[in-house]
Amino acid sequence: MARVAQVIVDVPTMQTNHPYSYEVPDKWSDIVQPGMRVVVPFGNGHRNVQGFVVNIDQPTHYQGQLRPLGSLMDMEPVINEELLKLSQWMADDTYSFWISCLYAMIPAALKGKTRRIVRIVDEVSEKDAEEIFHNLDEIDFSEVAANPEIVQRIRQLRRQKKVVFEYQVENQAHAKKITGIKPVLDFGRYEDERQGIAKNAHAQNRLISYLQSLNGSTVAQQKAEKQTGLSAATFRLGEKRGWLQKVQIETYRRPGGKIPNDKELTKPLHLNEEQQKAFDAISQAIQDGDTKPFLLEGVTGSGKTEVYMQSIAKALEQGKTALMLVPEISLTPQMVHQLRGRFGHRVAILHSSLSRGERYDEWRRIERGEAQVVVGARSAIFAPLHHLGLIIIDEEHEPNYKQEDTPRYQARRVAKWRGQYNQAVVVLGSATPSLESRSRAHVGVYHLLRMRHRVNHHPLPRTEIVDMRPVVQREGETDFSPRLISLLADRLQKGEQSILMLNRRGFSSFVMCRDCGFVLKCSNCDISLTLHMASHTMRCHYCGHEEPIPRICPHCHGHKIRYYGTGTEKVATQLERLLPQARVIRMDVDTTRRKGMHERLLKEFGEHKADILLGTQMIAKGLDFPNVTLVGVLNADTGLDLPDFRASEHTFDLLAQVSGRAGRADKAGYVVIQTFNPTNYAIELAQAHDYERFFATEMNLRYRAGYPPYYYAVKLMASHEDQAVALRAINKIAKQLQTNLAPSTVVLGPSPRPIARMKRRYYYQIVIKYKNDPVLHQLLTEVLNTNQQKNFRDVQITIDPDPQYFM
Repeated sequence: MARVAQVIVDVPTMQTNHPYSYEVPDKWSDIVQPGMRVVVPFGNGHRNVQGFVVNIDQPTHYQGQLRPLGSLMDMEPVINEELLKLSQWMADDTYSFWISCLYAMIPAALKGKTRRIVRIVDEVSEKDAEEIFHNLDEIDFSEVAANPEIVQRIRQLRRQKKVVFEYQVENQAHAKKITGIKPVLDFGRYEDERQGIAKNAHAQNRLISYLQSLNGSTVAQQKAEKQTGLSAATFRLGEKRGWLQKVQIETYRRPGGKIPNDKELTKPLHLNEEQQKAFDAISQAIQDGDTKPFLLEGVTGSGKTEVYMQSIAKALEQGKTALMLVPEISLTPQMVHQLRGRFGHRVAILHSSLSRGERYDEWRRIERGEAQVVVGARSAIFAPLHHLGLIIIDEEHEPNYKQEDTPRYQARRVAKWRGQYNQAVVVLGSATPSLESRSRAHVGVYHLLRMRHRVNHHPLPRTEIVDMRPVVQREGETDFSPRLISLLADRLQKGEQSILMLNRRGFSSFVMCRDCGFVLKCSNCDISLTLHMASHTMRCHYCGHEEPIPRICPHCHGHKIRYYGTGTEKVATQLERLLPQARVIRMDVDTTRRKGMHERLLKEFGEHKADILLGTQMIAKGLDFPNVTLVGVLNADTGLDLPDFRASEHTFDLLAQVSGRAGRADKAGYVVIQTFNPTNYAIELAQAHDYERFFATEMNLRYRAGYPPYYYAVKLMASHEDQAVALRAINKIAKQLQTNLAPSTVVLGPSPRPIARMKRRYYYQIVIKYKNDPVLHQLLTEVLNTNQQKNFRDVQITIDPDPQYFM
């Protein structure tokens, strides 16, 4: 009896969100395993799609003849048993398609590329064979799709059943190949060859000696040239004379710069009392396989990174592997430098700024067990590490650990799942833990470890709040108070460095006509366009729409177009005017688009090629520059008044983190926070570096308002290009929810999303707050299923568990 494979196909809809049964041909009977990619026929017609085998020999209720697997894309699984189980749990936990979760776990290079092929199945005229098919049996339809005449002739041939359309799936995963040299003679025969060489032919003699030393092994030609000092021409001569064979050998693309050799590796630092206590607890848990998570609460500069690295070393000693997450790609260069400095070639990097080939190669090194330590951003949580013993999530409070697109996973939850599965230790580290994590530690769900002092015993930097209201009244619109300019000039004179943060990129927040009040908005979204002077465009930061800067008002045709608000680009130009001697590096999404720019800009600042590092929140955390003695927050209010219950928490975290960049070495640090809300509790407590009081204050407000961590939250959203359709869909869902939920569950809405229109779609949302509702999960799953009806076919329904924002 033929074997049966259960396959999840690459057709992401609710109707196809389950495994399909396929017969395994006898020739592949001993090869096919769960976790392998396959190509299978799907639906009517000649359509082939990629899929993942998720089970073998499971019983099927299908009574007809099963279709066979089309082809194999792998000879071994690309999704291991752990990640296969994780993908199924994650699909259920995040209300996502199973196929989407599987793709989230592998490099983009492993996603097959589908081509639409036109193939001849019956005799066609000589003219068609030559002009359309160039005397081949098939062509790629994309090559002729732009030619209306050819398309029409193909359609006619299809009606005559002389051609068919087929979908072919191509594997995009390609290993990098380089030229290698392989000796082809034994030692004695090389000596015979040497006899026929002139004594003064030194290069040829050296080549023969080198080939003899290889003992038959293959080596990259580039390496051979470097080792011998011989030219490529000498190796070509060796190939011509039959001394060596040139072959293609596989090599890895290695991101992250130079890898230190064993002699260059750094030694562990001496731990102070607080660090030692934290390390001892984590070390014992690694040894015991204790899966209860740790919350490491340590002030900025308290030496958390050294505790992480020594804990990683402990896991490696135990024959286990380790995974470390950082919240921003901008933080990976410094962390990679530190980890590679300690662990060398055993470290792999995973994040979205790597090229497709680099990510594929790093993933293969991890999967093959060649790297035992992985560092990366959110998606690195799916690294295919074997014998996982330690997972570290640095700056665990960061909202970046929540994926905002499908599948909407929270990396902390995935880390805890993997910790339980592998009996691995999970460490959540932060100077300002999320309220959810801190409250769990408070009630004993997490082990709480505290590090209250900086490693150099220096106090946290003094922080000064500057009220910008009188400054603006005196001087008009400005981004700099006289106090901040004075302190920046003082640092320049002393040869010290400064960091300035403004969490808003671009030149100006919006453009308005002074005659009629018209504000230029995005044609796709309910949001004003941001002025970018460098590109001379107005740009939408939500959908990417761009258009020229208007000189005349499109509404009243007046000429009084003015720029309002500010952004990092504008601040950089102001600094040129106010402090012309200052060398400024600007770091935001616009200046770090190109590959490697994060690392390059930070390296330049670290080498003191700039006096001021100006940037958005990407510079607020994790960076360690000993010469930085001043931090300035240009506007602490940018995120404070957003319609979101976490706004104060995010503001406090950001201010505390960026303040921690100052005075990390021997020189004292100073922080200036400019604000229009100087008495706001989040700003005042950030000035005092008082996390405990902020935690108590914010928890009290959350309790009274009934928000997390006292309640769980789910955001349910419906969108459509027609506002009325989106509204009908959300109202239908609201009725479904009214009758079945527990009495303690609270439903807020339906209501328009704060940004009601985005990318030409209208959005309505419902927020559900609950403590313990046994029917909610099943009910939300039914909502997804029932709203894929004909009446709402184009409506997008999304469910976001544990939303970070209600925007």
